[in-house]
Amino acid sequence: MIKYQDQILLDGAPLYTKISLQTPLQDSLHLPSDACYLYIEKGSGHTLFRPGNITAQAGTVILSTCGLTVGKMISEQPSGEMDTIIVHFNASFLHQAFAGEKPALWEELQRPVSQYVVQSAAQELVSFYFASVEQLFQNKAALTDAILRIKLKEIILLLLQSDNAEPIRQIVKSLFSERTFTFKEIVDAHILSAISVEQLAQLTNCSLSTFKRKFKAIYETTPGKYILEKRLEQVAEVLRTSDEAISHIGYDLGFESPEHLSRAFKKQYGVAPSAYRLDFSVK
Repeated sequence: MIKYQDQILLDGAPLYTKISLQTPLQDSLHLPSDACYLYIEKGSGHTLFRPGNITAQAGTVILSTCGLTVGKMISEQPSGEMDTIIVHFNASFLHQAFAGEKPALWEELQRPVSQYVVQSAAQELVSFYFASVEQLFQNKAALTDAILRIKLKEIILLLLQSDNAEPIRQIVKSLFSERTFTFKEIVDAHILSAISVEQLAQLTNCSLSTFKRKFKAIYETTPGKYILEKRLEQVAEVLRTSDEAISHIGYDLGFESPEHLSRAFKKQYGVAPSAYRLDFSVK
């Protein structure tokens, strides 16, 4: 159940959402579809999204290109509690905050964003930022649109100038990107991520039938066969070069369970993933 929810609006749309909830929820948590940045003040530590090992861990932040994805992740977590503050990166807000210009330190994307949900520990300045946002909720009467736009600009600049992982920088860059990528560039960028054929079709702005037709014309096979083959090749590569748990490897690459991975891997390579790893470790 949702124990508490409040929002700070800018031009009639949510800029900040503060929420305290206990899961599972009876209904899905509906958030704006815009990209968003979420700070977890209190969390149960449960898994929210297996690919990428996204968890409800206090003191961490989650950056996503889609608020709908975040709302779904939170709603479906196992029984637990979560207190969070969310910044919504509405495109109109960003345009106004930067007066139609690009932020300092911004660079155009050289390839499509391939990781749509990223989690990291909250850096000190980010923690201070969300503490200041907490104060905004306590002093709503004093807020102006100008103040809110400055606060939005502040977090974007913090993300661009701090020492973040490349996936975080990619997402922030995408908020201001004007580059258009080809069908093949988009597909190749996501082929190893936990994404469905339906989601790939949406990313390429195609209906499912059109997507399958274009895919076969370019790759000379069906999307399902190609994606499975490439992901199994990546599983084999990771098995040869790391000690990461096989279950984690599978979830990160979109396999529903260790059993699903084992069946598909054995069909392509003739042995189970564990035997494949052992064979390379003794050579």
